[in-house]
Amino acid sequence: MQGLKAVFGKILKVDLSAGVCRVEEAEEGALNLFMGGAGLAADIMLKETKANYDPLSSEAPLIIATGPLTGTGAPGCGSVDLCFKSPLTGVWGESRSGSDFGPTLRKAGVDVVIITGKAKEPSVLVIDEGRWEVRPWSELKSLSTSKKTESIKDNLGSDFEVGCIGPAGENLVKFASVMFGDASRAAGRSGAGAIMGSKNLLAVAVRGKGKVPIAETEKFINLCRDINRRLISDPGNAVWANEGTIGELARADVAGDLPTKNWEANSWGKGEALFRYFQDNNFVSARPCYKGCILRCGRKAKVDKGPWETPLHEGCEYETMTTFTAYLLNEDVDAAVHASWLCNEFGLDTISAGSVLAFAMDCFEKGILKPEDNDGKALEWGDMEGSFELLRKIVSKEGLGGLLAEGVRAAASKLGKEAQDLAVHVKGLEGPAHDPRSGKALGLSYGVANTGMNHIHPIEGMAWDSGKMDFGLIPYGLPDPEKVDRYGEEGKGKAVKILHDFGMLPDILGFCKFYAYAGVTVDDLADLMAALTGEQFTGEELLKVGERAYNAQRVFNVREGVSKEDDLLPEKILRQPAFGKYAQKVECVISDYEKMLMEYYHARGWDENGRPNEEKLLELGLGHLVR
Repeated sequence: MQGLKAVFGKILKVDLSAGVCRVEEAEEGALNLFMGGAGLAADIMLKETKANYDPLSSEAPLIIATGPLTGTGAPGCGSVDLCFKSPLTGVWGESRSGSDFGPTLRKAGVDVVIITGKAKEPSVLVIDEGRWEVRPWSELKSLSTSKKTESIKDNLGSDFEVGCIGPAGENLVKFASVMFGDASRAAGRSGAGAIMGSKNLLAVAVRGKGKVPIAETEKFINLCRDINRRLISDPGNAVWANEGTIGELARADVAGDLPTKNWEANSWGKGEALFRYFQDNNFVSARPCYKGCILRCGRKAKVDKGPWETPLHEGCEYETMTTFTAYLLNEDVDAAVHASWLCNEFGLDTISAGSVLAFAMDCFEKGILKPEDNDGKALEWGDMEGSFELLRKIVSKEGLGGLLAEGVRAAASKLGKEAQDLAVHVKGLEGPAHDPRSGKALGLSYGVANTGMNHIHPIEGMAWDSGKMDFGLIPYGLPDPEKVDRYGEEGKGKAVKILHDFGMLPDILGFCKFYAYAGVTVDDLADLMAALTGEQFTGEELLKVGERAYNAQRVFNVREGVSKEDDLLPEKILRQPAFGKYAQKVECVISDYEKMLMEYYHARGWDENGRPNEEKLLELGLGHLVR
């Protein structure tokens, strides 16, 4: 793919210990196999790290990756992916954020940044139009993410894009996030913020005003216009700007997709009322996360008065609002809005933060934790004042907060078997706000996901069998969702494999996954890549790239000790909902997960312990990964 190499593949290598930066070209063979983004990052991680390394050590790499479509003007092209070994899970870590950071990085002439080492003092990596330096900047230490971003822009220029950590990352909280887009957009999951904190790297600031190279510019622009027209003309896509993702509160509640009371149930009956309150009292305006987004799912929100008065900010996504309402049995929407803002300022993953609070409430209710474990205060369901106190202790790693800062798996391990039964995670990653009792494909996706229990890496399975979306994949073997029972289990393994191969592509090519939900297909991507590079691509070829990257990440995980045991689901989500609309619906619970898992392994070409077979790796051109 000589055409791809002409438009993508500039790697900036940064050694913080030595203060040295240099640019290299990506290996042509690696580009041919993986293209970019999280695919290329997997290849780099496998080549440049040894098994069982400490993710918080100085030699541990943090990879900031864009994709070939990032910054090109293609639909949804405002992405950046962070790839690393997660300090929370000990396996593949990956977190995407939408903002102008990724496009600006490419316009600065850099496609991928590999950061190793540890700065001698708190520092900022500055990338400025082909120049780069590691700048000591101790004055930023301990500031919130918005204050860090503001200070950096005041000093360097308002046209810089910033990715920074907050106090949580500085203190090595295992689920600390990296905040982009004026500290409003999170690369939240898996603990990238702790990786940066361990390197004494407070922020990365980038300015770039060049042009991203495109082989056939006119053809590419026309394709983008045609796809955008199609998306805009679809009346269903108006929901992104009108409701954002928080509109899912009502729909997920009805569908049995709303984890409630630390996953004791999958519906609450209050989702519609919560959403309506937000729309009437907190919502200010829709906002795109990067210049040029036509979907505009971002929410500007605030709380005008009361105990949770909160300034105007961007946040309040569905995941955040669910973890800080239904997870905790909290009906105070103002408090959930405040939690969204507070976690962004601290630099905390809102999903894991809400999850550890729900876990703590569960432990207090069952007597595993007692008031003396928390400065004399029990944490009861719906107690938001106590939740915010505990959040601050998590960030400072004080008292009970220090235990919870390690995540639910580690905390439960220290508290004992009864607590472990309450800890909802896969591979150590806390469960996001979608319940597999809404559609069986999601449960399998959670189990085998390379990052752990993640709804969006690579894709939300229930969007297919429950939501009836086909993503344009029926010609590529995906069963028609209209003919599939969301509670059925037969054939789900084969289908989820196809969904995953496709779901990898946004994180490889560098665009927002929501555009796939809005109607961008693999055939659209093949056309865009052809115009971008001047070479021909097919949907089959791109799906093969997705499959290759998924397998490479799995090889990384196997090298770090992952086996079938790590693909199993937490017992709590395999139980009948304890209350709510689905409490009597026996068929919503997975009855034979083992069968689904083996079907997925077989479709993947993996052995019965979840290891990619030599034959499969050779077929994918990954013979160098055979061990």
